Amino acid sequence: MIEHSKEVSDELGKLLAETYTLYLKTHNYHWNVTGPMFHSLHLLFEQQYTELALAVDGIAERIRALGAFAPGSYAAYSRLSRVKDDETVPDAATMLATLAADHRLVAERANQVMKLAAKHEDEGTAALASGRIEIHEKAAWMLSAHLQ
Repeated sequence: MIEHSKEVSDELGKLLAETYTLYLKTHNYHWNVTGPMFHSLHLLFEQQYTELALAVDGIAERIRALGAFAPGSYAAYSRLSRVKDDETVPDAATMLATLAADHRLVAERANQVMKLAAKHEDEGTAALASGRIEIHEKAAWMLSAHLQ
C-alpha cells in the first residue's frame, strides 16, 4: 500500500466509525421513539438507518480496495468516532436534534475525506465522500425540519 492510501484509508476508517455509530443510534431511536410524531419518526428513522447500513459496507469496501483493513469493532468505533453512542432514551425532539447534529458531524468528516482524497488524486474515494456529504446534509435538514 502506498503511503497516501494509508492516510486516506485512516480517514475513511473514521468515517466508517462515525457512520456505524450513527446507524446504531438511529436504529435505537427507531425502536424507542414515542409521542405524537411516533409514526412519522419511526418511518424516518428506519429509512435513515437502512441507508446507513448500506453505507458502512461501501465505506469498508473502499478501505479494503485501498489495501488497508477496515475497523470493525465497537472499541475501534468508540475510539475513532466523534459521534457518540447514546444509552438513554431521550424524548423525540432530543432524538431529532441529536441525530441532526450527528449527521452534520459525519458530513464534516466526509468533507475531510473528500479533500484529502482530492489532494492525492484518489477520485474513487473523493466520489464516495462527495455522495456521503449530500446524504448527510439532506438527513440533517429533514431531521431539523421536524423541530421548526
